[in-house]
Order: sequence, then structure tokens, then C-alpha cells
Amino acid sequence: MKKQYAVIGLGRFGYSIAKTLAMHNCEVIAIDKDEERVKKMSDFVTYAVQLEAMDEKSLRSVGVQNVDTAVVSIGENLEASILVVMILKEMGVKYIIAKAVTRLHGKVLENLGVDKVVYPERDMAIREAHTLIHPNIIEQLELSPEYSIIELPAPDTLVGKSLKETRLRSQYGANLIAIKRKVVENGITQEQWNVNPNPTDMIYKDDLLVLVGRNEDLEKF
Repeated sequence: MKKQYAVIGLGRFGYSIAKTLAMHNCEVIAIDKDEERVKKMSDFVTYAVQLEAMDEKSLRSVGVQNVDTAVVSIGENLEASILVVMILKEMGVKYIIAKAVTRLHGKVLENLGVDKVVYPERDMAIREAHTLIHPNIIEQLELSPEYSIIELPAPDTLVGKSLKETRLRSQYGANLIAIKRKVVENGITQEQWNVNPNPTDMIYKDDLLVLVGRNEDLEKF
């Protein structure tokens, strides 16, 4: 059975989540009070509806109480965000994810029993700052204040070496978890992933390396 989701609030964050879920064959109810946002979403999701999310009867009328997960992506109106979460809790929604715009907002949501609070603007700002500090890093995902996953081009010093010869773990404390490589098949360039590579696997020019480790160790690398 497909998982069912409700996404309430179709700004940039809510729109991206709803569209991505729909592209992965999930059933999505997309909700916003803005008619244009709903129209923009209607081609992608199972059901896009214009309604006032602070009205419990309206939410029940479209079956929000039956979804596996509800995503509350109302950031510009903190009162509405909090009230919608309270309504969803009272309706018995199993799992609630909510967007927060400030630390205090997030704390209130946590106290209301939200299962996961996300800070998209803050997280984006952190990623952009990392890009400015380390322009050679293509992507960085913070797992915790101490650990991260990074993606970067293979340094020249590692090209032509096997994973064992790089001594990434012993010398830098970094673990190579994947190699992304462009290959040409039948004249078409495709991305090829080598996940959990073997010690004998080679690193070639233009490879992208995905590493996980402590931030201080990745800094040294």
C-alpha cells in the first residue's frame, strides 16, 4: 500500500516536498489557502485543494486524519503553524513534521509533540557558508555538530590509486562511502555509483568522492 502524506503550506519548501513525494509514487494531499499555489501543484499530486488549514472540518473533509505523515510548511504565520499542529495532534495524525523559522518557534513545536522540526532556511544558509569556506566541496550534509558527509572531486594526489593505497581512514580518519563516476555507454553519458567500494577499487580523474567522518578530520583532508 502506498504511503499517504499531507503537505500543508505550498511555499518553496512545501512545494518541493510535495512534488518530490509525488514523483516517488506517493499519495499526496497538497493544501494551501492560495489558489495559484494550489493550481501550480495540481498537476503533480494526488489531490491539491484550496482551503483554510486552521479549520478542522475542512481538513477532515479531505481525509488528512488518515495520512501516515503530515508536513506543516507554514512559516510566515507562526500562529497558524502552531494552531494547525495542534489540530493535527487532536485529529490523531500518526507522524508530524513541521517547518520552523526561529529557534523559539521550533521549541514551541517540539513542546506540542511534533515528531520532527526542520529549519530549511537555516540549513540552507549553513550549506552556503560551507560552500564559501570550502569552494572545492560540492555538497556537505551535517549529520551532527561533530560529523558530516561531504562530496568533492577526487584530489590529484589520489588519482590512480586504489582505495587501500589512499589510506584515507588511517591517515585522515575519513571513510569513503561512495564513488560517483561519469561513464559513456552507447554514446550516452551516465552517472555510475560505486557504493561501499572495495579496498582494491581505483580512483580516477574526474571521480566524485563521498566521504563521512568527523568535521575536524574532513577539514584536514
